Amino acid sequence: MKKYFKISFLGILSWLIPLIVSLFFYSQDGKLSIDSYLFKSLMIVVGGVCGASLLVYYFKTIKSRYISEGIVIGLIWLVINVVFDLITIVPMSKMTIVDYCYQIGLRYLLIPIMSVSMGYIATNVKQD
Repeated sequence: MKKYFKISFLGILSWLIPLIVSLFFYSQDGKLSIDSYLFKSLMIVVGGVCGASLLVYYFKTIKSRYISEGIVIGLIWLVINVVFDLITIVPMSKMTIVDYCYQIGLRYLLIPIMSVSMGYIATNVKQD
């Protein structure tokens, strides 16, 4: 149970940190203050750095079953990020679900890709 609390807490951070960073790029009246393509690129980078850092932290705390841990954490974080977006970002932006999937949701597939990759690498490093 403690493991899933930790995974969930880190998953929430993987969503919350980029959200907080994104707020710095909006004016008080809710308008984006930089080019939208630059904003999207920055958010991909921020999300990648944040996610990779949290995954490195998590993988340092486990001793075995790296690939299966990568699958579990990747799927849980994917669900957390999409659900939180559907609750907050989609209604605020007035996006349709289809637009959300095209513009944001598809990018979240990087989460399980990164987590499974780290699990695979950790398995091979620990065996050498």
